[in-house]
Amino acid sequence: MSESAADAVIARIRAVYARWGRATGIDEMRRDWEALHAPDESAPPAEPVMANGVAAAWIGRDGLRRDRAVLFFHGGGFQMGSIETHRALAAAIAQGAGCRALSVGYRRAPEHRFPAPVEDALAAFEWLLAQGLAARHVALAGDSAGGGLAVALMLALKARGRALPAAAALMSPWTDMETSGESFSSRAAADPFHQRATIQALARTYLGRGGDPRDPLASPIRGDLSGLPPLLIQVGERETVLDDARVLAERARAAGADAALEIWPGMFHAFQLYPELAEARAAIAAIGAHLARHLGLRD
Repeated sequence: MSESAADAVIARIRAVYARWGRATGIDEMRRDWEALHAPDESAPPAEPVMANGVAAAWIGRDGLRRDRAVLFFHGGGFQMGSIETHRALAAAIAQGAGCRALSVGYRRAPEHRFPAPVEDALAAFEWLLAQGLAARHVALAGDSAGGGLAVALMLALKARGRALPAAAALMSPWTDMETSGESFSSRAAADPFHQRATIQALARTYLGRGGDPRDPLASPIRGDLSGLPPLLIQVGERETVLDDARVLAERARAAGADAALEIWPGMFHAFQLYPELAEARAAIAAIGAHLARHLGLRD
């Protein structure tokens, strides 16, 4: 790991978070996030579409396969983040997988609380199938809240007796609204961004008054993980939400699923968003290979 590169990224993020206080509104926070994660000019443009009434965009360079797709869900605690903040990441994953990505601009809290994002994920998946793609020709990818949403989508499809996608790649997935992981204590000093109170506040906003944090579509580690397609789960070694990934992998394996867990030394939450990090580029290459293999685009 390049300490200077990682430290520079952490300092840049912390400078934004330091400006936020109790009086900071969600609109300002979203604007700051958009500025923090604005893609550079090298990122391919997004082609907006409406997927069963859900804002989405095709992302990927010319020449990528169109008979396969990666359905991508951005992170941001279900409150921030957008197609634009994650355009470069979705494009990099699409390039590695060898097919276009459909990035989903699902509805966000507090305006639209749980289960609105799950409903939008289902609508987008069904739209892809209506375009002529088979479920086995679609893979899922997402970071943080988007990683948890990808698992929730698969659980929702299972409950409906629907065919599941070919594979999924999950980056620092948020899978436990109860913040029950031991890593919230063991990684508290190491994590530069997220403490248990932060995650609990995000969960309260997402679930709303009376929301059940144990609902499997909100906390996928509580769901029946049997029958899931092959998962690649990546997480940073410094994250307080490390156990959201680790427990998901353990429970998926116990249920008979193929779940590979990569814990990246020295890395922080959703580090794949920062292409200046060599670790981010290597992690995305692994994601691309995983998805391409299960989509039948690579041996």
